[in-house]
Amino acid sequence: MKIVSVTRRERFSASHRLFNPNWDDEKNEEIFGKCSNKNWHGHNYILYITVSGVVVNETGYVIDLKKLSDIIKEKVINKLDHANLNLEVDFMKDTITSAENIAIKIFQELDNDIKNLGCKLQKVKLEETENNYVEYYGQ
Repeated sequence: MKIVSVTRRERFSASHRLFNPNWDDEKNEEIFGKCSNKNWHGHNYILYITVSGVVVNETGYVIDLKKLSDIIKEKVINKLDHANLNLEVDFMKDTITSAENIAIKIFQELDNDIKNLGCKLQKVKLEETENNYVEYYGQ
């Protein structure tokens, strides 16, 4: 059995503040710097969702990319795009909105739906800036 990986790219823009509620403003500013700005800051994120599976003989696909895109949009993009990650996104509640945590939460949002399509969610890659990105493999 040959396993193939397929990646879908999506984009969203969102604001957030890196902030640990257990710390005062001074400590948050010391640790997070400008990213703890009380008036928020934003990013134009690029999201890569990689799934793997066996190529289906009847279609030649591992996964129908339209279905994958629809799931990503419904579960993630529609919730994150032009939102405040700290205040408006249900699955980010009570979570420090670092790129690492956003990637983990996106993985958790998508995992079951992708399994239901007969594939494995292999990786979530999230580019926060052109110089910084994180990857989460669900471990």
